[in-house]
Amino acid sequence: MANTTDSVSIFAEGTFEEQILELLSYIVRNRSEEERSNFVAPFQNALKSGEGKKPIDEDEGRRKLILSKLLQEVRGLGDGTDREIEGFYNLLFAHIFSLHPPTSPEARQYLTTLLKTISSSPSERLSVKYRIVSNLFNTVPRNSPLRLTIYQTLLQIATSKEELAVLELTKPDVQKWLSEWEITAEEKSAFLKSIAVAYVQAEQPAVAYDYSLLYLQSLPASSDEAKTAAADIVATALRLPTVFDFDALFKLDAVINIKDHELFSLLQIFLSGGLPEFNTWQSSHPQALEKYQISASELERKIRLLTLATLAFKHIGQNLPYSKVAEALQVDTSEVEKWVIDVIRAGLVWGKLSQTTQSFHISRATARSFEKEQWQALEKRLVAWKAGLAGILDVVITAKKQGSVPA
Repeated sequence: MANTTDSVSIFAEGTFEEQILELLSYIVRNRSEEERSNFVAPFQNALKSGEGKKPIDEDEGRRKLILSKLLQEVRGLGDGTDREIEGFYNLLFAHIFSLHPPTSPEARQYLTTLLKTISSSPSERLSVKYRIVSNLFNTVPRNSPLRLTIYQTLLQIATSKEELAVLELTKPDVQKWLSEWEITAEEKSAFLKSIAVAYVQAEQPAVAYDYSLLYLQSLPASSDEAKTAAADIVATALRLPTVFDFDALFKLDAVINIKDHELFSLLQIFLSGGLPEFNTWQSSHPQALEKYQISASELERKIRLLTLATLAFKHIGQNLPYSKVAEALQVDTSEVEKWVIDVIRAGLVWGKLSQTTQSFHISRATARSFEKEQWQALEKRLVAWKAGLAGILDVVITAKKQGSVPA
């Protein structure tokens, strides 16, 4: 949502004095006539260009002072329509940037205060809050560190109202922003962590896991923070029923640096081991799974699916008998079809079951890791396909020579 650019201002016309009076009128629109008059009077006096004073349009110092006083009176969204509220804040932002560069401490202070005012407003008009803050996000330069503060406000508003989906946040967007914003490495890490936490609160653990990976990658691999995050992400990867790619974790230095952690040996089993190794690990770490809130039955299911994927990868293009599958998974033959359907749903293997031949024809399979052994297997299949195509080509050439195939 922060990519919208159709900002609206209903106070775009007029001089500085006229616009300030319009803003003041909006703030006091629901007060009595006497209160409105008393409120506006000091500003009117400050705007006057009497004897010895420069015209207000030529006196930047006075304009800054007047704007500062006005901003102190902004206490919420006000009582206008959504369009009026949006226009009011758009004009405030415009005046701040006309008098203070976006990189200045004054601009940061004013905008931070306004963002707190907007986010903490008790109003349930979420759409206008999103538009105001999104307009500001798109107003500041792409490399401005203010964009971090602004988007954190959007995230806070969305999280507090359980409306995270309205932000339409994507990893490519986040990675692009972090490459543009002139912020510290620590701020980048903190931002990624806040997104991961927001998705956990929104009960979207799979999305949270993706951002947790980015967060871990942003940390110095040998830091204590990275070690804590690495242990957490290993536990999360094992816990989530949809995560089967453990090879990616072994490519992270931060994960390798916790090789003495009790979950690291379990992670290795899920990369290249099977059910016997898992059962042995579980026997020697009886309290570990409960400690990290990991379901033993879910892990058993995952290790069986990964075992089946490994077996299938070795038999691509072949028929795999039910008996071999049952033996590898340590299940009865009658349960094989259930496990095959499960592994297909998980996106690890593609193929076709045959009850007649009691076999599973493998058309495609995912390798748990892609090391030397997997490259060698791929090479053998490519050589076999090449030889097969050469044989077909020879037959076609021979047939052409004999005149049995039209040129």
